[in-house]
Amino acid sequence: MQYRRLGKTGIEVSALGFGCMRLPTLGAPDRIDETAATDLLHEAIEAGVNYIDTAWFYHSAVAMAGAGESEPFVGRALSGGPGEGWRKRVYLATKLPQQLIKTREEMDGFLARQLERLQTDHIDFYLVHGLSGDSWNRMRDLGVREFLDKARERGLIRHAAFSFHGKKEDFPRIIDEYDAWAFGQIQYNYIDTDYQAGISGLRYAAGKGLGVVVMEPLKGGRLANKVPAEMQAVFDARPEGWSPAEWALRYVWNEPGVSLLLSGMGDKAQLEENLRVAGEAASGAMTAEMLEVYGAARKALQSRTKAECTACRYCQPCPFGVQIPECLAALNSAARWDTKDAWLTGWSQIKGRPDACTECGQCEEACPQGLPIRKLLKDTAAAFKS
Repeated sequence: MQYRRLGKTGIEVSALGFGCMRLPTLGAPDRIDETAATDLLHEAIEAGVNYIDTAWFYHSAVAMAGAGESEPFVGRALSGGPGEGWRKRVYLATKLPQQLIKTREEMDGFLARQLERLQTDHIDFYLVHGLSGDSWNRMRDLGVREFLDKARERGLIRHAAFSFHGKKEDFPRIIDEYDAWAFGQIQYNYIDTDYQAGISGLRYAAGKGLGVVVMEPLKGGRLANKVPAEMQAVFDARPEGWSPAEWALRYVWNEPGVSLLLSGMGDKAQLEENLRVAGEAASGAMTAEMLEVYGAARKALQSRTKAECTACRYCQPCPFGVQIPECLAALNSAARWDTKDAWLTGWSQIKGRPDACTECGQCEEACPQGLPIRKLLKDTAAAFKS
């Protein structure tokens, strides 16, 4: 296992972190296969993984809707163990569910419950979960900075951090408005280089001395499992013999500012591949020729695009409430990844769906790309028709 410094904390963390959001289950998200999951976690620790990530919501019956089973599982899995015990061998990270917070006092309440659920007297890295610009403003005004300072003073948490799911321009501001952040956690992979914080945010954080923890390096598994044939052909043409997952992991680890990446490993084969690559991949190690492969893979994926929408939003607002850019993004996602899963494509989050379209044509008059939006909206409705 290779280790990297986590920003200005000076802590050496394993390049591979164990993400506890996608543990093996028994037919339902809140029914963790405890035997299989515990074996995976312990094997990872024995192999040198020293960073474990969980959250209040992970493995709940309904996503992001209540207390999940991941934290209690991690607490049980890290109790006991050989030598000084499993818990003392790892850095443990979990997250304050800001989505549920309405008062300053509730922050203390959630932290106390999480310490109990995790069966520990302290949390090494406590993240404010899923920040955007607006949610940071709300949490800041509720006193989250003071809460984090007090929790660190009391020894309940060792370091404060945050995970980010907002607009690119808000990421640097969140970093700059609290000087005790240990790291920012962002979604980053070779498809999402300009998504949310993106590469610019990653390098901004690193330049400020913060660690950077990467989530979704495999884009929820879409860069590992059953990639489109056009992309697979790009990788098959290379002499390295790497799987799509290995190409994706190496891309993230090649970036010097990355402290570690989190991988949700659901079976032993995934764990073994991740461990092997984590022991080999180094920052700045990929040649220019190798890096060109990612451009070819992106181009192959782009060839499946149904709507060349740039999300300029000139078509908005639709007089009938259709969220046109979001609808076209869902159509493209379904085509690119051969899936109509409402969550993965973003369809579940769209309120202004295309069935509200009256074909007035106002959007097409405004579209600088000249897109046949009315037809594309019909295609979107048909694609997601149950």
